Formats: sequence, structure tokens, C-alpha cells
Amino acid sequence: MTTSPSIPSRSGGPAPQPPGRSPRALWHLGVNAVVVVWLALFAGVGAAHHVVPHARWLLVHLLLLGAVSNAVIIWSGHFAASVLRLPEANRGAPAVLRLACFNAGAVGVITGLLTGRLPVVLAGAVLVAGAVAAHAVWLVRLLRRALPGRFTMTVRYYAAASALLPVGAALGVVLARGDLPGDLRERVLLAHEMVNLLGWVGLTVAGTLITLWPTMLRTRVADGAERAGRRALPVLVAGLVLAVAAALIAPPPVVAPGVVLHTAGLVIAGRPWLREARAKPPRSFAAWSVAAGAVWLTGSLIALTAVLLSSTSWATVASRTSLLTAPLAAGWIAQVLLGALGFLVPVVLGGGPAAVRAATAGLERAWPARLTVTNTALLLCVLPVPSMVRVACSALLLLVLLHFLVLLVHTVARGLRTRRTAAPGRPVPAQPTQSTPAPSSPGRPRPSSPGAPPPSPPGRSASGHRVLGGVVAGLAVVMLAVAGGGAMDVRSLPVAAGPAATTSDGDGEVRPTGRTTTADVSVRGMRFAPATVEVPAGDRLVIRLHNTGTDTHDLVLETGARTDRLRPGERATLDAGVVGRDLSGWCSVVGHRQMGMVLAVRVTDGGTAPDHHAGTGTHKDGTDDTDSADGGSGGASEGPSAAEAFDPMAEPAPGFRARDAELPPVAPASGPRLHRRTLTVTEKVTEVAPGVRQRLWTFGGTAPGPVLRGRVGDTFEITLVNDGTIGHSVDFHAGALAPDRPMRTIPPGKSLTYRFTATRSGIWMYHCSTMPMSLHIANGMFGAVIIDPPGLPDADREYVLVQSEFYLGAQNGTADPDKVNAKESDLVAFNGYANQYDHDPLTARAGERVRVWVLSAGPNLPSSFHVVGGQFDTVFREGAYALRPGGAEHGGAQVLDLAPAAGGFVELTFPEAGTYPFVTHAMTDAERGAHGVFRVR
Repeated sequence: MTTSPSIPSRSGGPAPQPPGRSPRALWHLGVNAVVVVWLALFAGVGAAHHVVPHARWLLVHLLLLGAVSNAVIIWSGHFAASVLRLPEANRGAPAVLRLACFNAGAVGVITGLLTGRLPVVLAGAVLVAGAVAAHAVWLVRLLRRALPGRFTMTVRYYAAASALLPVGAALGVVLARGDLPGDLRERVLLAHEMVNLLGWVGLTVAGTLITLWPTMLRTRVADGAERAGRRALPVLVAGLVLAVAAALIAPPPVVAPGVVLHTAGLVIAGRPWLREARAKPPRSFAAWSVAAGAVWLTGSLIALTAVLLSSTSWATVASRTSLLTAPLAAGWIAQVLLGALGFLVPVVLGGGPAAVRAATAGLERAWPARLTVTNTALLLCVLPVPSMVRVACSALLLLVLLHFLVLLVHTVARGLRTRRTAAPGRPVPAQPTQSTPAPSSPGRPRPSSPGAPPPSPPGRSASGHRVLGGVVAGLAVVMLAVAGGGAMDVRSLPVAAGPAATTSDGDGEVRPTGRTTTADVSVRGMRFAPATVEVPAGDRLVIRLHNTGTDTHDLVLETGARTDRLRPGERATLDAGVVGRDLSGWCSVVGHRQMGMVLAVRVTDGGTAPDHHAGTGTHKDGTDDTDSADGGSGGASEGPSAAEAFDPMAEPAPGFRARDAELPPVAPASGPRLHRRTLTVTEKVTEVAPGVRQRLWTFGGTAPGPVLRGRVGDTFEITLVNDGTIGHSVDFHAGALAPDRPMRTIPPGKSLTYRFTATRSGIWMYHCSTMPMSLHIANGMFGAVIIDPPGLPDADREYVLVQSEFYLGAQNGTADPDKVNAKESDLVAFNGYANQYDHDPLTARAGERVRVWVLSAGPNLPSSFHVVGGQFDTVFREGAYALRPGGAEHGGAQVLDLAPAAGGFVELTFPEAGTYPFVTHAMTDAERGAHGVFRVR
């Protein structure tokens, strides 16, 4: 093979050059800094994802649209110019303009989607598509200019990939519109993902590896690699086109053949890569990182095919394919990107073989441990592990990325510093700085010369002992993270064994029989089946529990023996020990016991009747175990209970600020809008009255959750992220759709997307619909969606008040399930805090028109909203006006009466300055916290 001037031959490098940076090296360092910036943004959002809206979507697009797509444009241009022997073609003003347009467009797309501004999204997508289309045209023109070459098919891969991205961008704009009927959104989403991942990124990676992979391995290109590359490209493109077309017009199983055909194309292209790896096994971070990425891609394509073949609805496909995001983005694409950067950056820095080896060694520090941590942690994130274990593994992945970025910046800075401090006039050794070293041709010997890296240079590989030690160290780090995450996760509590040999029966001890009784118990709905287990006195009891329900459950015996929390489909074994008396068991998930999830263990053959402690859930140490895993009664602080601490006349701490009840107007729009919002379920201890603290389950960190507002015809796309400790769901009354999929309960660590179109006006409740629903609402899982009636006139001021009641458990605990069942509330509040608008009043001016939206969230009590000293001239209740000004009756209204979950608004004008209390006119509820004040000037 004849090497071009831009690709140093194996027999030597360019002539010695004086110290300094070659223009090409400076170019590569400058443009690749853009990739590093996007990766740093990805790492920053990953670290702060709990407080960043649409974090999951944003992370994917920062990585793929930002870092990866920039790398694709930069390096496809570099390799195209190199293999076509036109080394200067990929630099200059046109290349800078294409990159600038692309990044401006990427920022526009991300900003527009985050802010819900479709014109900004459209403008950004046009810039992205235009820049990549211009890149495709440049590649085609480059092909026409160049002489035929051995690896010109690589450029055809790049041109095909660049031609596909504008299609993916157009599909993304269609998704952003948010008004797609039926299951079209799920279809377009899958098509968008396949075009961008398998087409834009996948074809580029496949074309690059034809030459880059053997170069990383420092071996010859396998015989037939060029021919395999030429044969594979049409198969890859045909499979992708078939899959995308089927996704848009056919049922899910019809898409599978296209994915299989695309996978077959990868197999055709990849067979030479396997032969090259067998000839020279990977010995560096770069090669192993790319190889690991290929494994994740293979597994993901197999999983995608299985999902498509086994799914009958597109909703199911969307739910299941969301699980492939991490394997594809982090497992495949990110590892290939970091591996390529780890190999290419030292070459770009140059400075001679010794400098390249030193830079490579800097980027490969502890690489066996890093790769082990990355792939083991990612595997655990994909598997059904406890949520805190998943959080710990995600943190490890983020730390590994940050570590690589630090190494990258340090290596580049050190290389630049070394070159600047070189003695003037002193020649610098041969510099393979302009390009990637070319792989050797088949049959050509690889000479060892001063200008070419030796076959096994120091720093490029590690000894077997060092690699093994790094792998062991990486596994140890992951094991520590898993242990720490498991210890923090309530579902990872170890099974508490029952009595080992003898058990008190209340009057003495039972003699062990030496036998074991095994009972199979399953979960069906909110019941254990069977609900009673019989065991001979003195037998050891082993209960095999199978959760066949749809929610997370466990089994706790009054002795303290318990299972882990089980997700649907999981199994566990509980060893109750030797049994000498009747025992009670229950599910400890808060509220489940009150709904009937109890199990009776009955002793036969001389067993005693239950003693006075049986069934109370009281341990030998006197602590109550009911719902303690979720803070229901456990975790309480010493001192008075929350109910005893509540004083309606108490004053909050100085500087108290009430929740802002003012409602901003809905943004003007010429047509229906798409509202995107992420609701993250979290558990937090919150003050609900002066000196009263409760552990609330919240949507977005507040109870009530955030208020959403729009107009009739608007579409809402809500991403629910469950960062709690038990299963949760969300039900939006503002949308009309079958509840089976969007309102399903999701376990901790999972998310779902809920999409609905507002077709009717009103103030609508949303809430968790996981059973027991009353308890989830009582713990704070509710909020309001306001859909303006058409033609709603402006008001001078608008407020929103959500009334709810609290059933106080222990201080810092969750709601008392027994009080909820008995409807015995302790306090009632507007917007989640008793009497807060007495201490921080709402304001208005005399003569202003004030509109007050009211939602009665319950879960049990109605509301009768009344303003003392005021009269309502407008009443809108449950979607219709009950009173409007100007009627012949000259009527007014004194209350807005609302059943639980009902809502509406009233309007009034305050006649003069003064203080106007507002209450629910169920007076005992007003006296227990549902009270506030308008301060009118």
C-alpha cells in the first residue's frame, strides 16, 4: 500500500520539524475541544439530574447530538481526507462554518425543546440538517476529486450516514410538534432513533473501523476487509430503510426483519475485524473500549429484535425499548467515542514516538479498572437491581467519564507545555501528528524503524498481572458501590431469621421436631394466597413467596423475620424458624396492611392460641414494624406525636414565606402547544404546620405538586421518574385515555412518559393512582392542571388554592393509614401548609378583579370556599359557568362548593381596603388550618 503524505508510512515519519504546533495539529486540538465541552456538559447534567428538567432526554441529546455528532463530523472529515490522499481538504473556513452551524443548531434544538418553543426547535433542526447535508455534499465532491483508492468505500459510509441525519432531524421535529394521533408518536420515535443511532452514528463507526480497528491493534488489515466493507454497506442501508419504513406504517413484528438485515450487514463488515483481533488480541484501552462497545451494540440489536417480535402494540415497544437507551448510548456509543479519542488524541499531539507513547500512557492510566467499572456498573444498571444500587452504579459511570476528561485535559496540556518548552532550534523527532497511522497492507512486512511505533511500545499495553490486578480492583470498586447502595435501599434489608431452635409459645417452650414445613404463598392483587398457613408445632417453617401482583410487596412476620421488597415476578424465601405459636404477618409497604395484605400462621398438633401480642407487629424490643420501611410509623423522632404537636394558633418561625399561590398567565400561542414536564417522585420531610413535620411523597419536590397550565387543544408530555422507595404512578384527570399503560405503577428507579391532549377546560386534579390510592394522596401525591376556558378574560390577579387534609402519623413519619381509612383528619390546608396565608397573606388592591382557582384534592373531604366580606360575581365549577356578571337576576355567590377532586374558579372585586379572610366553610376544617387572608390595599 502506498501511503499518502498525510499518513506516515511504517518505514518512517515526516522530516524533523522545529518545536511548535503544526497547523493540522492545532486544528484537531481546537475542534475536538468542542467534543470535550459537550462531554463536560453531559457530566454536569448527569451530576445534577435530580434538579434539571427533562434530565433523561437532555443527557441523551448532550451525548449524541452534542459530543458524538461533533466527533462524527470532525473525524469522518479527517479520515475521508486521509484515505483519499487529500490531507488539507478537511480544514479551512468551510469546515469551520459547517461545525459552527451544526453547534448553533444543536443548541437551538435543545433550548427549544426545553422551553417548549417549536419555532426554535425548527430553526435548530434546519441548521443541524443543513450543516450535515453540506458535509455530505463535501464528501461526495471529495470522492470525485480523488483518485481511486483501496479504502474509498470508507468515505461512502460517511456520505450515506450524513445523508440520513437530515431525515432523523425531520422526524425529531415531527416529534416536537406533539400533536401526533394514535400510536404515531411511538412509531416516529422508533424511526427517529434508528435513523440517528444505526444510520448517522452506526454507519460512521462501521466505516471508520475498517481502517482504525487494525491500526488500534497494530496489525495488518485482514484479507478481504475492503470487499467485506463494500458488500456490507448496501445491506446495512437496506436493512435500516426497511426497518424505518415498517416502523412508520406496519405493526411492530414487521420491523424486526429490517433490524435483522441491518445486523447481518454488521456481521458481514465485522468478520474481518474478528480475524484481526484473533491475529493480534486487543492490549490497550482504546481497542478494548471499542470491543466492549461492539458487544453492547450486538446485545442491544438482539434485544430490539426480541422486543419487536414479542410486542403487539407500539406503546409496549416504546416502554421496552426505553430500557435500551443506556446500553446503546453509554455501552456502545460512549465507549467507542472514548476509545477513539484515547487512541487519536496522542497521535494528534505528536512530538515523536516517545511523546506519543507518553501521551497514550497518560490516557490509559488504570484502564483495566476503568473498563471493568464501566461495563460491570452498566450491566447492573440494566439488570433489575434495587434502586439505590442503580444510583450507585450510575454515579460510578459518571465518575469514570469525569476521570477520562481529567486525563484528557491533563494529557493535552502536558503535551502542549512540553512542545513550548523545547529548546529553540533543537530538532523534534519524527511526528506522526497529521493523521492516524495507517494499517499495514496484507502480505506486507511491518518494518520496525525509528519513525514508526514499535510492535509493543511501553504504555500501549499492560502486563497480564497488571491487567488482572486492574480488573480485580474494578470489580472491588463496583462491589463496594453495590454494597453501599444495597445498605441504603430499604428493599435490600437482609432477611431476619426467626427463632433458631426453640420458640416461646406464651407458656413455655416448644420442642423442635427436626422437620421443616414449606409453604408456597403468592401475591394476588392486594392479598396473600393462601391467607393462612398451617404448620405443626415444633416444625421449622419456610415460606416461599412469589409476587404475582403488579406492585412491589414483601412479607414481614411479627417475630421480625422478613423478605426483601419484591418487584412483580420476583421470588424470595423466608425462614421463620421453629414455630410454637400462632403468628401474624403482613406486607410492610405503607398502606398495604390496611388494605388486607395479612398472613396468618396457624399452629396445629398442640400449638397454642395466639397471645395478646400476636398480630400487633410488635417486636421483642417494643418497636412497631408497621410500614417502618417507608417511614410510616418508623423513623419517628422522640417527643410528642405530630398530631399532638399541631397547634392551629402557633406561629411559624421568623422569615416564614408561604408557597407562592399567584398563577402566571398562560403564554400566548397561535395554536396548540406542547408542554413537556418531568415529575420526579421524591420523599422528603416537610413542615406542614408550625412544629409539625411529615415525610411526604412528592411530585417534583412539593406537595401539592407543580401547577400545570395550558389551553384547550394543548398536548402535555409528562415524564414520571420514580426516585422513591416504593412503586408510584400518576393519573391526569385533564386527559381522556385508556389508563392501562400510562397510569401503571412503576417501581423505584424507573420512569414512564404520560401523554395526553387537553380537550376540555377546567382545573383538573392529577394524583398517584397506586393502591391504596387514598394513602398516596394523603401523603402529598397530587396537584392541579389548569386548562383555560376559551375566551377567558384577563384578571388583574390570579391565585390557585389546592385544599387537602393531613392524617398525621409520628413526627417525620408518613400519614397514618388507620386514620386515612377512618377519615379522621388532623389538619386541613390550602397549598400544603396549615394557615400559611394568615402568616403571609395574599394581596390585592381595591377595585381589582381577582380570580381564585380552587381544587379540592381530598382525599376524603370536600371544600366550600368562601371569602369573608366578599361576594363572587363569577362562578365556574367543573367545566361550566354557574354564575356570570350582568345577568338579569343581579345574583352573586357566597361559596364555591366542591366535592373531592372537583375544581373551579371564582372572581370578585374587593370594594375597599382591608383584611378579608378566606376559608372552607366547613368550619371545623377552617379551624384546623384551611384558613387564609387577603390583604387589600
